[in-house]
Amino acid sequence: MRQRVAMIDASLSLNTIRIFLHVLSVSVWVGGQFVMLALLPVLRNAGVDGLPKQAARAFQRVAWPAFAVAFFTGIWNIFEVDMANATTRYSVIFGTKFLLVLISGAAAWIHAVSSKPAIKGMTGGLGFLAGLVAMLLGFTLTHG
Repeated sequence: MRQRVAMIDASLSLNTIRIFLHVLSVSVWVGGQFVMLALLPVLRNAGVDGLPKQAARAFQRVAWPAFAVAFFTGIWNIFEVDMANATTRYSVIFGTKFLLVLISGAAAWIHAVSSKPAIKGMTGGLGFLAGLVAMLLGFTLTHG
């Protein structure tokens, strides 16, 4: 019996590029925070003054542009969804996701500019958690 091979439409549409850029940038924003959390103990124990701050500044040079791309492609996504015919469930999840994105960005900004360890710890955790849950909710919007 011959197997049929499903043909994949490999054309790059604007829709595909938009979604790719959104998922890539969110992955950098949230995934980068995972990496920084894992590296922080190592950086602190390296014995080099200011090494964690240097690493954080280097990360910010990548993270903030990624956040901007995620934010603007997210706005673009809004215009691609027929919100007038969206279900209540979709609208609630979307609104919650958008609020969490704003919280993630605001908390990360406060974390970056604060010099108080307690504030940095609280806002770092809040920003990371908000970004992670926003990412999860984004996937529920597209997959169920």
